[in-house]
Amino acid sequence: MHLANLDLNLLVALDALLQRRSVTKAAAQMGLSQPALSASLARLRRHFDDPLLTRVGNEYHLTPLAQQLRERTRVVLAGVERVFAAEPDFDPASSTREATLVTSDYSESVLGPALSSLLAQEAPGMRLRLLANTPQLVDNAERVLTGVDLLLLPHGFLTDLPHEDLHRDRWMCIVSADNPAVGGELTPEHLRTMPWVVTYHGPTASTPAARQMRMLGIEPRVQVVTEHFLAVPGLVAGSGRIALLQELLVRRLPADSGVRALPCPVELGPLIEAMWWHPAYSADPEHEYLRGLVLRAARSLRA
Repeated sequence: MHLANLDLNLLVALDALLQRRSVTKAAAQMGLSQPALSASLARLRRHFDDPLLTRVGNEYHLTPLAQQLRERTRVVLAGVERVFAAEPDFDPASSTREATLVTSDYSESVLGPALSSLLAQEAPGMRLRLLANTPQLVDNAERVLTGVDLLLLPHGFLTDLPHEDLHRDRWMCIVSADNPAVGGELTPEHLRTMPWVVTYHGPTASTPAARQMRMLGIEPRVQVVTEHFLAVPGLVAGSGRIALLQELLVRRLPADSGVRALPCPVELGPLIEAMWWHPAYSADPEHEYLRGLVLRAARSLRA
């Protein structure tokens, strides 16, 4: 299929329809009439030979194909926008582009304040968009990075992509402050027998620290799984559970968080956070500026 035979305006309509799941809402988002967007939906249905949106009661649901297209469309559309937003010269002070970073709430919390502060000082017209990291995005990192600027992720997940290290951290164990089963220190037996709160737990989704524990013969008894590091303390407090949390997040916990942190009784190795990008952007002046900005924000953590 040749791109010349396609109306790329349909890509914008497809993205709006898949995100909003409503012709009326998508039309309002695009500033079009409902009949005009209905016509676009009809063309998309003919192209894909799929209804894309199906009515269930009073709501519209995405078909299985539409579910696959939802993430792909957003990534491709972001890439198209990058192409047409390119400028011959880049001046941060006058730029109005949007910088998009895919990151966990861990990096968003520890790097976000310094990064947004630097951006506001040097490039007040730019906008920072922080997208939530998911195992699906990591599994398709090279394709995803065609449409976003950077992926902030520790070592242990990606290879063969340009990257630069940002900062180091270490894993701490946290337990409820009132847990009577844990004294002044943890033992490997605690790790084996206590119920766990874990992050990104799945066949291809796991933190390097959790993988290291398994290599040492410790299989966590998983009771709760979350994809949000900031939710972990609340899921541990007042329970008999245990969890791993980055020390930089532990330091930010309020005194009344209901948990206490203890050194891990086994060696899990350091956490090395890095930024990853698509090789097509390595020599892009805008991208070089953004990478330098992230590095400076990371240096402020080390300081």
